[in-house]
Amino acid sequence: MIQNAWLIPVFPLIAFLILLFFGRFLKEKASYVGIAALALSFIVSVLVLFERIGGETYKFVIEWITFGESAITMGYEVTALNAMMLIVVTLVSLVVHIFSREYMHDDNRIHVFYSYLGLFSFSMLGLVLAPNVLQLFIFWELVGLCSFLLVGFWYFKPEAAAAAKKAFLTTRIGDVGLLLGLVILFNQTGSFDYGVIYAAVENGLINDTLITATALLIFLGAVGKSAQFPLHVWLPDAMEGPTPVSALIHAATMVAAGVYLVGVMYPLFLASSTAMTVVAYTGAITAFFAATMALVMTDIKRVLAYSTISQLGFMILALGTAGYVAGLFHLMTHAFFKALLFLGAGSVIFAVHHRQDIRDMGGLWSKMKITSVTFLIGALAIAGVFPLAGFWSKEEILASALLNGDGFLFAIALITAFMTAFYMFRLFFKTFTGEYRGGDHDDPHADDPQVDAYGAADVAEADNPRDDSMDKEAHVPPAEDHDHHHSPEENSGFMTLPLIVLASLAVVAGLVNLPFMGHPLEGFLTEGLNLGAQPHGALWLAILSLVVAGSGIALAWAMYYKGAIAEDFFAKKAPGVHNLLLNKYYLDEIYTAVFVRPTVAIGRFFWEMDKSIVDGIVNLIGRSTSSTGRSFGRRHNGQLQTYGLVSILGGIVVIALAFVLRGYFG
Repeated sequence: MIQNAWLIPVFPLIAFLILLFFGRFLKEKASYVGIAALALSFIVSVLVLFERIGGETYKFVIEWITFGESAITMGYEVTALNAMMLIVVTLVSLVVHIFSREYMHDDNRIHVFYSYLGLFSFSMLGLVLAPNVLQLFIFWELVGLCSFLLVGFWYFKPEAAAAAKKAFLTTRIGDVGLLLGLVILFNQTGSFDYGVIYAAVENGLINDTLITATALLIFLGAVGKSAQFPLHVWLPDAMEGPTPVSALIHAATMVAAGVYLVGVMYPLFLASSTAMTVVAYTGAITAFFAATMALVMTDIKRVLAYSTISQLGFMILALGTAGYVAGLFHLMTHAFFKALLFLGAGSVIFAVHHRQDIRDMGGLWSKMKITSVTFLIGALAIAGVFPLAGFWSKEEILASALLNGDGFLFAIALITAFMTAFYMFRLFFKTFTGEYRGGDHDDPHADDPQVDAYGAADVAEADNPRDDSMDKEAHVPPAEDHDHHHSPEENSGFMTLPLIVLASLAVVAGLVNLPFMGHPLEGFLTEGLNLGAQPHGALWLAILSLVVAGSGIALAWAMYYKGAIAEDFFAKKAPGVHNLLLNKYYLDEIYTAVFVRPTVAIGRFFWEMDKSIVDGIVNLIGRSTSSTGRSFGRRHNGQLQTYGLVSILGGIVVIALAFVLRGYFG
């Protein structure tokens, strides 16, 4: 079956083409086309993984372009890493497709939504299977295009359109770095093939300076896609897309692509200690930085968005401290519990029919039992509670930071782990415990920034569109028709079944790399790679990790469940810090002042120059030509006497010139 791995991305591509041409006729039945395609991809992925375990890497390529002694190939390759990634991507995509069947049911563009999902899944799977870095880059760009389409799916909302543009433009900055890195690699090796590049690095055919420069340029691409500081600003605004999109993009596909890129190019990074240090510190700063903002956000999806950025920072930190398996292990476990949390948030949003502010929620534990229990499992997993999946992968990251990093990196990782447990259970207690507030908050966003520097709303509206234009387009009842005080109830099986599946995986996924079983995943991922010994923590580190997670949960419990500590305690003690976090460190405003406005001003200057000077010269020439033509045109008026007079005068002028030239008047 491993020879047929090419079928995995083909199935969603076929679904995209079917929906592109026949989606208008299928309408809501389009969901079944998408679900069937991803189900087939998942089944083939499972078969490929089983064949790859204990087997060897399979590679099939054909020559695409040949010039001189160089040949560019296209094809597919199944390694240990991408065999794991195929399972993650297809499984999360499948449950998102199933969840969306009910979530997007009332949107009359549901066929367009599923066609975009199919194209997105095809792009990510193509990226994963790429046997060389050029093919990866092609699919990398296609993933960026699909994210633009999905984030801006409700394009008639100004916030969604602005968020889609922001995501597209911000990630392009990183993509330029990636492209430059590929050009340098090809210039040095004459190939885009992973094996050729790694052999050149190992044999010293590329000097150390170029290795560092190339690694950093490639890492810039990962910084953009995986929302690392300082290019993280696009991801929170991407919450303007439908919640299933958030689950897909921010759990297993687009943001995972950056981490996967570092993983697949890891031998290049290992060859440069400078690059590894930059990677490690970027990850640590991102993890801490995003976690602080998640502490104060009140939009349920934005809390999860900043959580995603923080967890991606953990993965990058692990990779930067030689924790190859730790980073990729967390990539896998995070995909499951973060998809669970996003879909759980979508289930809540769908049930309560109001804005996504957690201050308007509460009391859902007894009303939405499946959503509540599965969300709790996801929160425990991401907090790193034993024996859930997040505990095992996060403990390995801490071990990597401790053993191969330094005291600063380890301290940052511990503090971030504490904040993760705190803000996730702040979210859980505010949403699911207490009394259902049902939108009785007078002005839920009075103290929050409303619009960021790019024009996207800082506090997202509910995923169900609110304005009349969207109601007309998507057939969603207007907000005022909803009774915010009605009692929410559990959603249908299309929405709860994916939650149960993901919750089960959040419980058991960590078992694939248990230390007392010899770290099976580690053996699978590192077979045939010269990566050295992978870091493992002692028992005391696992206990410390649990104490940190428990402390964060306990503090959230005391503040948001028991009320022993006032919810605004820290806000009153440090209002300046609280406002700084609410305003996201004013980074959007800084970027607007430093980059956006000057760029717009320069563009307007050149536009005025083009209009006034360049167009002025062109228009002057055009008017002169036209005027000359009209002048000569008047002399060709068809009157014989005029032609005779002109001929006589012309003859006199010619004769006079002849006399002058011969010197008769000299």
